[in-house]
Amino acid sequence: MKIDVLTLFPEMFDGVMNHSILKKAQEAGAFQYRLVNFREYAQNKHKKVDDYPYGGGAGMVLTPQPVFDAVENLSAEATGKPRVVLMCPQGEPYNQSKAMELANEDHLIFICGHYEGYDERIRQHLATDEISIGDYVLTGGELGAMVVIDSVVRLLPGVLGNESSAPEDSFSTGLLEHPHYTRPADFRGLRVPDVLVSGNHSKIDEWRRLQSLKRTYQRRKDLLDDYPLTEKEKAWLESNDDD
Repeated sequence: MKIDVLTLFPEMFDGVMNHSILKKAQEAGAFQYRLVNFREYAQNKHKKVDDYPYGGGAGMVLTPQPVFDAVENLSAEATGKPRVVLMCPQGEPYNQSKAMELANEDHLIFICGHYEGYDERIRQHLATDEISIGDYVLTGGELGAMVVIDSVVRLLPGVLGNESSAPEDSFSTGLLEHPHYTRPADFRGLRVPDVLVSGNHSKIDEWRRLQSLKRTYQRRKDLLDDYPLTEKEKAWLESNDDD
């Protein structure tokens, strides 16, 4: 996968892109990225990329010319049509399903805004997707783009050491993930559930499924609104037995 990021602050990405899973993914050839300061595409004398909004109001608005030229230049180099993702608080709420969708693409271009917002023509005629990572406003789109990139790259083939890790993550199944335990089995009198050290894998799978359902019910009940529960699972949720 190729990922291009249009940003006025490319140095913000150095730490995120060059450590941990993202670094290993690049070394394995799973993806490559490029940081593009779209100020370099500004055609005016002072390389300005923002201006006052028509009609008045607070703040400055990103002008269309540098962003359009940058995206068109990157798209011209592509073999296919890239997805152009506009990071924006007005965009669709980001979730695991969207991450899985984007992970199937060959080329992603992220536009990170700053200041008061974008000229509307960028939104209407350039972006293929608008994404928000939550109902709050950040100083710019860089942090949001980092979140999306991390969540997408970890889904690419070969990135995670254990291929079963991503499919079992919270939200990948539509549910929150079950609890995890590791050694020691008894820590300060706090014991690991007996079923997990029983060696009975069918019972372990059943326990994990139950715990996943109950945790979702307790913490994110909204995720179960359209979830296909069996009669047995409905009975589980009505029970107070956590064993």
